[in-house]
Amino acid sequence: MNGSDDKVTIGSSDDTNEFVESQKTEESSAKSLLSADELSLMIEELCHSKAEEFSFFGYKNITGQEIWECVSSRYKKGMPPLYKIVDDILSLRVNAFMDWALMSVYKR
Repeated sequence: MNGSDDKVTIGSSDDTNEFVESQKTEESSAKSLLSADELSLMIEELCHSKAEEFSFFGYKNITGQEIWECVSSRYKKGMPPLYKIVDDILSLRVNAFMDWALMSVYKR
């Protein structure tokens, strides 16, 4: 990883609020819900963990922010449920990330 101070930006505050609201409706029976800040922190930690995993495979320059950009690029219709985001981050493979990175370079 390039640095431990990388911050993962998880969409705009509107996206975060939309995400939190969708979680409230889906988990209304739960006693306590995570706040938007707690969700952002959890997702940020997952992205950094995945970037660290990639560094073990020799891809040392991948950041948590890039992991999030790759995963979130799949969400065209807004933010999915939390379990889907977590699954997408944890199941991301190096090949899929590198394909996304190559395509994002071509789009620029």
